[in-house]
Parts: sequence; C-alpha cells; structure tokens
Amino acid sequence: MAVPGRVGVPDLRMPVLGLAAWAGGLVGVLRPTWVPVVATTGALIVGLMAWRRSRAVRSWLAVTLVLVAVAGLAVVRGERVGGGPVAALAEEGAVVAATIRVTADPREKAGRFAPYVVARGRVTELTGRGRSWRVDSPVVVIGDAQWAGLALGSTVRTTGRLAPADGDAAAVVSARGSPAVVGRPDVWWRGAGAVRASMRDAVEPRSAEAQALVPALVVGDDARVDDALAADFRTTGLTHLLAVSGTNLTLLVGFVVLFARWVGVRGRWIQLVAALGIVGFVLLARTEPSVLRAAVMGAVGLVAMGSNGREQGSRALGVAVVLLLLVDPWLATTAGFALSVLATAGILFLAPGWRDALSCWLPRWLAAAIAIPAAAQAACTPVVAALSGQVSLVAVLANLLAAPAIGPATVLGLAGGLLALVWLPLGQVVAAPAAWCVGWIVVVARRGAALPTAALDWGAGPWALVLLTVLTVVVVALAPRLLRSPVSGIGCCLLLVVTVVTRPPTPGWPPDGWVVAACDVGQGDALLLRAGPGSAVVVDAGPDPVAVDRCLHRFDVDSVPLVVLTHFHADHVDGLGGVLRGRSVGEVVVTSLADPPEAVAAVRRLAEGRGIEPAVTAYDRGWRVGDVRLQAVWPVPGPPPSGPNDASVVMVAEVAGVRVLLTGDVEPEAQRRLAGTLAGLRVDVLKVPHHGSRYQDLSFLEGLRARVALVSVGVDNDYGHPAAQTLEALADAGARVLRTDLDGDLVVTVRDGRLGTLTDH
Repeated sequence: MAVPGRVGVPDLRMPVLGLAAWAGGLVGVLRPTWVPVVATTGALIVGLMAWRRSRAVRSWLAVTLVLVAVAGLAVVRGERVGGGPVAALAEEGAVVAATIRVTADPREKAGRFAPYVVARGRVTELTGRGRSWRVDSPVVVIGDAQWAGLALGSTVRTTGRLAPADGDAAAVVSARGSPAVVGRPDVWWRGAGAVRASMRDAVEPRSAEAQALVPALVVGDDARVDDALAADFRTTGLTHLLAVSGTNLTLLVGFVVLFARWVGVRGRWIQLVAALGIVGFVLLARTEPSVLRAAVMGAVGLVAMGSNGREQGSRALGVAVVLLLLVDPWLATTAGFALSVLATAGILFLAPGWRDALSCWLPRWLAAAIAIPAAAQAACTPVVAALSGQVSLVAVLANLLAAPAIGPATVLGLAGGLLALVWLPLGQVVAAPAAWCVGWIVVVARRGAALPTAALDWGAGPWALVLLTVLTVVVVALAPRLLRSPVSGIGCCLLLVVTVVTRPPTPGWPPDGWVVAACDVGQGDALLLRAGPGSAVVVDAGPDPVAVDRCLHRFDVDSVPLVVLTHFHADHVDGLGGVLRGRSVGEVVVTSLADPPEAVAAVRRLAEGRGIEPAVTAYDRGWRVGDVRLQAVWPVPGPPPSGPNDASVVMVAEVAGVRVLLTGDVEPEAQRRLAGTLAGLRVDVLKVPHHGSRYQDLSFLEGLRARVALVSVGVDNDYGHPAAQTLEALADAGARVLRTDLDGDLVVTVRDGRLGTLTDH
C-alpha cells in the first residue's frame, strides 16, 4: 500500500464510527444478550432528547446508533446460530443425517494418532431424533481423508454425531464414513478452482518452497507450506504473505487497472474493471470472512493511493470497518480483523509523518519504503505479542527486503496460472520469475529467523501487554522527532542491529555441568544430550518448531550431530524444522514403522532439504557422539510392534557417566518385552514414557531405580497427562519427578561427581 500524501489533520469522524462499530461487535459477541440493550438504550434516549441542541451531541448519537446496530446484529445472529435445532441437538450429542453445503476448503490436519480433515459448511437439511428440519446453520465438520477432496461449493449428505461448538458455528459434526456428493459447485466456484489448480501446475517444476508459496502469496492457498517455514515467517513478521491480505488485492487489482488503461479503457469503465477485479479476487481466494475483510482493506488501500489519499483513506477505513461489522459482527473478535485494521491505520496515520521525518536526510522513496512496514508493525505489535508472546525485532527489515519481490511474485504467479489454463508450458515460463522472487523471500525469512535475537520472548500476560502497549505509544509519539535527525535515526538503527545480531546473556543459564535437558515445548518431547560445547544430540523435536528452536538457543546449541525421532507422531516430529534452523546437523535417524505417512513425508522433505537422508535405526546399533554414547535397544527383531507408540526407538545413553533411558512413547506391551531384554538395567535418569500416562508397566519402571524422572508434558493438556498413579509409583521408587508443565526446562547436571537437577521456573 502506498503512503498517502502530505501530512495534514485527517477527518476522524468515520474512523470514530468504525471504533464504535468495533466496540458494538465486542459487546454483542462477548457479553450476555441483555448487556448491549441496557447499556445503549439510555445513551440512545439521551441522544434523541438532545438532538437539536448540539452538533457534538448529534455526533455522539451517530456513534451510539452504530454501536447499537452492530451489537444488536451480533445478538440476533448469536441467537439464530445458538437457538435452532442444530444447536439443540448438539447439546444432546445426537446422531443425525445432514445435508451440508461446503463453504470453505477442507483442510487436512495432523492428529495425534491419525490425520483428519476439518471443513466448514452450512447445514440445509437435518434429520435426527425422529424429526426433520430445513435450516441454514453454520457448522464445523471433522471427517476422515475422504473429505479432503471435496470442492468448495459442493453439497454433500453425511451422518455424524453433533457436539456443541464455540464461536460462530452452531455445532461440530463428527462425520462417519465418506460423504455422498449430491450437488456440484456453482460454475463460478468451478472456474475459481480451475485457476487455483492451474496456478499450482504453473509452478510444479519449481522448488518445493515455490510450489507452496506462490499460491499462498497470490490467493492465500497455504496448504503446502510446512510448519518450519511458517514459523520462520512468523518470527520475521512476514506471516501476512501466507494469508489473504489487502496487499494481495491492491497489487492484483492495481495491475488489472493498469492493464485496462494500457489497452484504452477510460472513465467509469475503469471503475467497473476495478470492481470486477475485486469480485474475481474474492472468488479465487474464497468468500470466507478473512477474505472479505482483506478485500475491503485492499479497497481502502486503492482509495488511499488516489488524490488526497490520507483524507479519503481514513474515511474509507471507517466506512469499511462499519460495513464489515454490520455484515459479520463476529469479525470484531478475530485477530485477523484486528491486525488488518491496525496495519491499515498505521499506514494511513503514522507512515506519512515518519516518511516526512526520514525525508529530511533520506531520498523520499527510501523514506516511504522504511516508513510503511515500520508503521504497520508498530500498530500491530501489541496484538502480535498477545498471539505469539513475541516481539519481532527484524520484522521491519525483513518486510523492507522482501517488498521488491512481493509485487512481481504476486502478479506473475496469477498471470502464469491464467495462461496455464490455455497452454501449460507458457504458464510455467511466465510463473518462473514468480518462483525466483519467492525464493528470495524464503531466504529473507530463514536468514532473519536464524539471527540470534530475531524476536524477544515478551509473554502474553495482561501486565506484559499493558507495558508493551505503553511502550509502543511512547515510541510512536517520539518517532517523528527521532527520525528527523540522521544522528538519532542512524543511532536507533545501529542499536537495533547490535541487539539482533548478538545473543543477550542469560546469567546462570545454561547451568554449568548440564548433561541432559528436557525442553519445555508443550505437549510433546524434545530432549538434549550434551555432546560438547555448543553441541547436543536431540531426541525428538516436539510439536512446535519455534518452541524447540528457542530451547536450543537457551542452551547455546548451534551444532546437532545426531537427531533421533523416536516415532512419527506430531508431538515428536513437527518441530524438526526448528532443530534444523540455522544449525549444522549431521544424521537424522527414525523408527522402522513409517506411520502416519503424512508425518513421514514431512520429515523426509525437511531433512532432504538440508541434504540429509533419514536413516532407519537398527536394533543394537550404537553411536559415539562427542561426550555421548547411545545404543538402540528397541524395537527388537521379530513381529512388528502394535502401533506407532510401541514402535518408538528406545535408547540407553550415557553422558559424562550419567546413564539415561530414553523411552519415547512405548506402552505396557513394549515395556514388558523391554523388561525381559533389559533385565537388571539400572539408570540414573528416566525419560518417563508417553508423557507419564497411566498406561505403564510400573514394575518395569520401578525396577530401573532411576534417581531422576523427567516428564515432558503440556500445561492443561486434553489427555490427562501425567497420571497421578504413575508419578506416585516413581516417587515411591526413589526418583525425583520433574515436569515441564510445572517446572519449565528440566536439567540434569553433574558437578564434582554429584548428580543434580535444576529447572528454569
């Protein structure tokens, strides 16, 4: 989005109405139904009584009317969604037969034990409890892999059990079996689907990153973007490129308008072309609330690029917020809406002043290029911190470096997709530069995320966010004065650079003499065995690339000679990209049971991207890695284990004289067999199997006589881990039991020949 023209005093009346609409949406969605009625009726009466007395009072009346309207619509919509037969049957947990129109592309998710598919739709016919209804209720469907191939706009018939839903859905449908397609999508959805498929075909010969990111950049189709790359984009403040945003529409519709002018279109026909471009973009990117929000904000960006852009843009922003919330009041509670509005407001209200200040000593084009991402990032900082617990320090620079590639990648990616419909080779040629541009964006994201202090762990608690908001306001207020002088402007930049490229000291951490660490990565496993200075063997990678990457940073690990993935469940392998990020990695070894296949493919793709071929470990194989010795003791030769958990690679390790048993998620059957093959084994440290679940062979665990038991488990997890009886048995056997959900990172140390433990909580 271009920065509007010279700084003046903007007309704030429409933005104020937009804020009133936002407040009304929040009140109507989050509070009981009587609150908006009681809270606004009095203000409405006072406003009507004073209508002729004051212009200011009339302005307050307008604000009140907008607030009441949006709050009232939110209440009515909530009652409609939560008061019909679908919601009533969901409260009873009824099994129903339903006809559902698919309203969003089904998305495949990696479950703990098997993948599943999530789709959104609207129930039009419902049969349950001996009755039938014709309805129009939004639902979320959870189904098997057969749901993944459904096209947007399809109508299907299915059976399933209803359950209550949060948010703006009337129910969650746990579908049983395959859906029966009873209606095809409308022609416009089929056309949009053909263009999206053609776009993927146009970049098929290119790298895996290009295949994933070009569709994401053009129309928000991020189905192929892996978790590790998405984490790098989050760290560097480039996540908006993976979702539909106003920038997409501004670029694409701006290109269409320029092309129309080039071929001779003039006058009001240009407005018609722009309108058709917006409609086409919405169809391509899907008519989901986030897409409609992005389309409207993109239209605001187009208005701001015209004459008197700041004035017109601020009015357009206020109108856009009011209209969006009148259409869908639930947007008021979504993070995407908040980020989109705040980023647009930052560009409209902050960027012009910052640009003019920088123009005192920089070329105007460069000043604008710096001011736009800086203003957008500043406006969004508290919300981003609330979502991620981080404050990115490289976001402005990353966006500045990526900006030249965004336009060509977006426009050429779409053009390649359109031309590929006619002749695939031509589309692939046109899309090739888009793939090259995306390659540069990937380099920016990965290199930026790998910097020692790319982001600060700020926290998402209320006091942390209040402090951050105050600091942001102070920075915004001081920015024009600081940026006007080259001395203070360059000084601030140098201070930021020094902060980013140097790792801040953490006194006393990692502790001297540490040999084993269990990282606090949530509900999953990630353990470190110290192999030497800056080096560690990593056993499992947890569920989140960002969490395991942070842990490795905390322990100053920049070299990983060996990665062991005990099995392929998401809570053990999804963080692999964080282990690989910015570190030298030697060997990756995995279990022999390649299940689930989607996770296996993801691991292979990540490892091969670093030139590593994952190797299947063999029983009794040994490794000597620096100060670490390991031996694989499970699975044993013979009949295959009963499932992925019992196929976990189990290892006996020794680090600085400390013997450790690493158990993955093996369950009682495998534990009983291990008790026979490892008869008489005694260890110093036990990684408790399967996050301390109640499914254990306690006699085997007690017989190990471990002095320390490490339980890697997430706070308030849905599995009831760890089980009290498991912890009590280990404690009764003489082990000191430590848990990541209560204690954070767990560390085993050896100092002066003595075994000790430390935690970071």
